[in-house]
Amino acid sequence: MVLRQLDEKAVAKLVAEATAAPSMHNAQPWRFRFVSAEGLLLLGADPERAMPRSDPGNRALHIGCGAALFNLRVAAAHADLVAETTLLPEPQDPLLLAAVQLADPVGNGRDDDLARLHPAIRQRHTSRHPFAEQDIPEETRAALRDAAAREEADLLFPGPWHAETLLDLIRDAECRDVMDPATTEDLVRWTRLGPEADIAVDGVPEYAFGPRKRDGRAPVRDFAGRRAVADRGTLTFEHVPHLALLSTRGDGPADWLRAGQALERVLLEATLADLATSLTSHALENRDLRLLARDPGTGAGQVQMVLRIGYGPRGPSTPRRPVQDVLDFM
Repeated sequence: MVLRQLDEKAVAKLVAEATAAPSMHNAQPWRFRFVSAEGLLLLGADPERAMPRSDPGNRALHIGCGAALFNLRVAAAHADLVAETTLLPEPQDPLLLAAVQLADPVGNGRDDDLARLHPAIRQRHTSRHPFAEQDIPEETRAALRDAAAREEADLLFPGPWHAETLLDLIRDAECRDVMDPATTEDLVRWTRLGPEADIAVDGVPEYAFGPRKRDGRAPVRDFAGRRAVADRGTLTFEHVPHLALLSTRGDGPADWLRAGQALERVLLEATLADLATSLTSHALENRDLRLLARDPGTGAGQVQMVLRIGYGPRGPSTPRRPVQDVLDFM
């Protein structure tokens, strides 16, 4: 391994691309620290951005940080760097999620399969708009399944009966939120309305809520709730949404980080295939419901995310924190 001397500007660029990743309610629960003498970039969790009600075990927090880690790997490959990654490098420090050694490539050079995903980092946005009632070609589905497998995860496109079960679970979760106002506290904390939306650096601004659903069965979380949002409108969403389940073998912090990397790899691959995507963890925030979301045929794996995939608007970009707020140098 040959270490490359990276200046602060180069490291900041890598981190800026890493933080374009999705995270629950766009809370951006990550911190980075660069150890210059070792060419080592450390990824940590930011506990102040955790969601104790919606994500009591920090599962979603780890998934979001895993997605940022994958973007970092893609950005490094694009910059002709090798990013050797170690998950949970210090067991005594659970907030330290990954250590990434950055070095010059040797032998076969950079990872071109990662580098080709780089344009999709900035093109990928969560879409809360209707998608077309149009099937996804099998070769595209196969490419998305392969993307998940490369990160030690499984991507399943459920059959009609299984999809109905998922939609029922999501509706149950929505009803649970209506009956328990305390569960909406995290959502209110991380949404940005009115003038606040124009200056936000995190959270979900009102311009990214998408239209209200007049009809259709697509699972789209309504971030407005009962609050008024001007000029939002209502539209009919797809009646037969294309869903996909991302699963891992285990269900611990390392598995969640792998799930985040697999998720982002799938999302970037989908973006390059001109697909729009959105995510829902609504039915997965309760562990009992998560178990019911499994493939009824095999009952194997731990479902970590439900994806909605289709052809339609990609949605607007959402704000990101300035790099100087999430990156320290040592």
